[in-house]
Amino acid sequence: MTPGPPGSEPTPERLKTELRVQAWLRRCAVAGLMATVARRGDADAGALFLKVNRFSAGCEVFSGVTGPDGTPAWMRATGPKPVSEKDADTYLARQGKYDPDLWVLEIEDPKSQFVVDGKVLEI
Repeated sequence: MTPGPPGSEPTPERLKTELRVQAWLRRCAVAGLMATVARRGDADAGALFLKVNRFSAGCEVFSGVTGPDGTPAWMRATGPKPVSEKDADTYLARQGKYDPDLWVLEIEDPKSQFVVDGKVLEI
């Protein structure tokens, strides 16, 4: 825990993005899913996006966010329904222009078995 401003609660320390990516790669390997780092960002604090390619069922892009209660969560960055791979790649390229430090982990999931950890916020 890291101390916050005087009078506030301590905040949990965040794992470095590179460690989070390594954990996701391992988790996917154990689940029999192919995962690759499509874009490498800042090792310490780069934003993390998960591009889940379900092939004929389309792609979902998840963005790591902080929930209203301060806990880590995910958001479906490309909307509630899957999009084409081209649309997912276009979205991620646009985000990369805003934030050159972001990471993109691409997960191939033809059987739709991948599930993100934690809460998914609906927008």
